[in-house]
Amino acid sequence: MRRLAAIVAADVVGYSRLMGANEEATLDALQILHASIIEPIIAEHSGYLFKSTGDGLLIEFTSVVEALRCSMKIQNHLAEQALKQPPSERVCFRIGINLGDVIIQEGDVFGDGVNVAARLEQLAPPGGICISDDVYRHVAGKVRAKFTSGGKKRLKNIDRPLQVYYVAPENNASPAKESAFATSDVWYWKVSAVAAAIILCFLIAGLAWARSMT
Repeated sequence: MRRLAAIVAADVVGYSRLMGANEEATLDALQILHASIIEPIIAEHSGYLFKSTGDGLLIEFTSVVEALRCSMKIQNHLAEQALKQPPSERVCFRIGINLGDVIIQEGDVFGDGVNVAARLEQLAPPGGICISDDVYRHVAGKVRAKFTSGGKKRLKNIDRPLQVYYVAPENNASPAKESAFATSDVWYWKVSAVAAAIILCFLIAGLAWARSMT
């Protein structure tokens, strides 16, 4: 069976180095990440984890927007966790996202859509996300993120150059913060108006008193 799908490919940066330093600790850390962060986030965004290796993940989504939101959330959680760990123990992912035709066979997913996602993942910086032009056209304006063009790239075993984009969360205030800022601005102007009214009353009273003395 064929269908159009958004494919997310994720891979651990420096996996061989981490395994060489401490195999058991690395495997334990990845299992904890999967159970506590990655799999719950995938489920939250209605993704289907169809392949998991020691250092990589392949996930299918019916929604391109949800594929990107899921990927951003995973990267944000990993970045927050990394702040609590020594550099030698930090687990960091590269992520690539593609929209393409795939073949579904016995619960597995194959095809050009998967292959391109895997190549895009290799272009992503550590902790970053790289997406195809097809993904960009579907998510631009729908996901709160900053998109930077990476130009056209030639990918291994892909016969055509592909326009790619790099994704980073916007540095704008969250809606909650924006609401708080708006509330504080309103409060400031209310207080200023009251203060101005009080001062004006004193000025009028002073002028009246001065006139009564003349």
